[in-house]
Amino acid sequence: MNRLKDKVIVVIGGTGGIGLSAARAFVREGARVVLVGRDHERVKKALCELGDQACGIDGDAADPATSTRAIALAVEEFGGVDGLYHVAGGSGRRLGDGLLHEATDEGWRATMRNNLDSVFYSNRAAVKRFLAQSVGGTVLNMGSVLGSSPSPHHFGTCAYGTAKAAIEGMTKSSAAAYAPQGIRFNVLAPALVATPMSERASEDAEIMAYIKTKQPLDGGRIGRPEDLDAAAVYFMSDESRFTTGQVLSVDGGWKVSEGR
Repeated sequence: MNRLKDKVIVVIGGTGGIGLSAARAFVREGARVVLVGRDHERVKKALCELGDQACGIDGDAADPATSTRAIALAVEEFGGVDGLYHVAGGSGRRLGDGLLHEATDEGWRATMRNNLDSVFYSNRAAVKRFLAQSVGGTVLNMGSVLGSSPSPHHFGTCAYGTAKAAIEGMTKSSAAAYAPQGIRFNVLAPALVATPMSERASEDAEIMAYIKTKQPLDGGRIGRPEDLDAAAVYFMSDESRFTTGQVLSVDGGWKVSEGR
């Protein structure tokens, strides 16, 4: 169908899991993509898979220079930028995040840096380019159901939940500010998805029993990266031209189920 024909999309965190799955979907729909990932070898592997419709760089998403480089590469290689999908981020549990009384200063700072600062830098770089192009654009940020529907017993990470809630606030604020210029901002908020970040939960029988009732759709299962692809394509495409400032939960029923 080529719903993204001639679109150029930058994917921050596009070399694995949800980001790489989306990049594959974008290319299938006719887009050209610029991938950003931390690991040089993973970037090379992803680009080899995606072929000449993709290029990329390795870098830390929490470094403001990384997104600037990615946007510049998109302009250099493909002539401009139509969309930004920010997926990069992750749990700060190993860094010291936890319940409020347990979280360390270092855990708070590192988790906010990885999950919120990085989104600020990529969104700022993208909107500067969109304004310079004067043709609008679309930004899709990765949130989490934990930003608005916490689950402290199994997923008690204060800084992570705070960062994801803040992403929703920043996205809506930006959506309001830039709608007159035709620049759209939206959020995808998944529940538990099978990625490296979810390995702790997926190996815990008690958590998996909880997920079966908390995410009851499709037999009660953990999500898959490809479960988010159709929504990402929609937000990157012109089909969402009248949609901005929205948070779409692709969560298997998490937000409407109490879990047991």
